[in-house]
Amino acid sequence: MNTILHTIWLVMLRELKRLVSRPLYLVASVGVMAVCTFFFLTLLKGGSAEKMPVAIVDQDQSSISQRLIHEMQATPSVDIRIVTNDYAEARDAMQKGHVYGIFVMHEGFYRDLVSFKRPQLDFYVTNAYTVGGNTAYKQMLTIVNLTSGAFQREVLRKKGLPDDVIMHRIQPLAIEGHMIANPWGNYSIYLVSTILPGILGLICMMLTIFVIGYELKMHTAHEWMNVARNNFTIAILGKLTPYTVIYTLLGVVCHFVLYDYVGFPVHGSHVRLMFGLLLFIFAMEALGVLMITLLPALRDALSIGALYAMLGFSLSGFTYPNMSMLAPVKALSYIEPLRHYYLIYVNEALMGAPSINSLPYSMALMAFVLLALLASPRLKRILINDQMMDVE
Repeated sequence: MNTILHTIWLVMLRELKRLVSRPLYLVASVGVMAVCTFFFLTLLKGGSAEKMPVAIVDQDQSSISQRLIHEMQATPSVDIRIVTNDYAEARDAMQKGHVYGIFVMHEGFYRDLVSFKRPQLDFYVTNAYTVGGNTAYKQMLTIVNLTSGAFQREVLRKKGLPDDVIMHRIQPLAIEGHMIANPWGNYSIYLVSTILPGILGLICMMLTIFVIGYELKMHTAHEWMNVARNNFTIAILGKLTPYTVIYTLLGVVCHFVLYDYVGFPVHGSHVRLMFGLLLFIFAMEALGVLMITLLPALRDALSIGALYAMLGFSLSGFTYPNMSMLAPVKALSYIEPLRHYYLIYVNEALMGAPSINSLPYSMALMAFVLLALLASPRLKRILINDQMMDVE
């Protein structure tokens, strides 16, 4: 046992020297995670997209139109960049990408409003920028609905009706919405909590492919295997252990930043959620080994591995609901480790469900590790053949 541990330590030392001598390894892991964490946490700092630029075309120039503009400017999601009475100017700004929406109040708006003639308001949004256009439209529509209700309330008050009767007329059905697990409606909680682990998994997979594939590309397998005393298991353990430690530390820091420093909710167990993240890291490493096993050419393995890992962001279900996917696509989503980690995250962080609910997804992540173990004899043959070529 001491001999085995000593041999693993020698392989680890060799890999640590390679890691320190090439800044690429640390930049591609620690550097990328630091930049992505800062970017995504500041991108949705307020929980949703804010200050979407819009243009106002005020052709009425009345007191009520000025009030609408003032109330719209007070909303956090809208930033009025242009106020004009010329629609062509506002349209030109939208075509140039300066604003995401146009709000048009036609001439005679106030006159038609007080005479109960249903004045017309026009919204124009650009769906070339989906988030910006939808956010701008939602805020403009909300302001109009609130203003319409306020106007009706003032008219009915002047008719002498009490406030409780007025509110029943304006809103006969009152809807109370209670959001489960995320009462703030914070998009960052849904997105960043899965995007950052997904990026970490992408790093794990790509670096695993690179560190093994680079040995094959540079024909240094004989050096690697000689240090491991031609023991394949020791060679793999010694090579991947330093990186696994780095990935684990990055996962712990990511967990601390999201759930302790930023304060994202965890209604279940921090320990089980962290354990799920560790299983996800192991699964992505195992898939990296599997990719370089099936495609021993470094370029091919990196290309297919990147495609596979990136599809996980679309298929996992946190951006587009899995239940709405076509049946073949839904089935395909379960070969992505990020899908299983996302379901563990939902159970533990958002729902606070019993641990038994996350067990199937934890077992699925373990299955990816088993899959790499089943394919390891092929990688062993590849390394031995490469070693023999090096000796020759």
